[in-house]
Amino acid sequence: MDCIFCKIIEGAIPSNKVFENERVLAFHDIQPQAPVHTLIIPKKHIPTMNDVTEEDDAVMAELFAVARQLAKELGVAETGYRLVNNCNGDSGQIVFHLHLHLLGGEKLKPLG
Repeated sequence: MDCIFCKIIEGAIPSNKVFENERVLAFHDIQPQAPVHTLIIPKKHIPTMNDVTEEDDAVMAELFAVARQLAKELGVAETGYRLVNNCNGDSGQIVFHLHLHLLGGEKLKPLG
């Protein structure tokens, strides 16, 4: 498979991991858009949010649980953070492996 995130999961591409268990991996973004910018991904290859099935409900819940945990550990839970999921090209999705961006560490510009 030619998915960069799958290669990170396999260990073929190095990453600066901040969390890992059997189902989820989180690591620092290599092109951060904020002082805190981590990516939280399922280890199962799911291309987009549109491809999530009922079978994936547990791992989706776990992605958000990991996001809450990391927000605390990275010191942005109290000041505020943003979770972003882009779905398909018009949203700006570049890597077609479902992922959440956790952004914080500064006052973020409002969306819209």
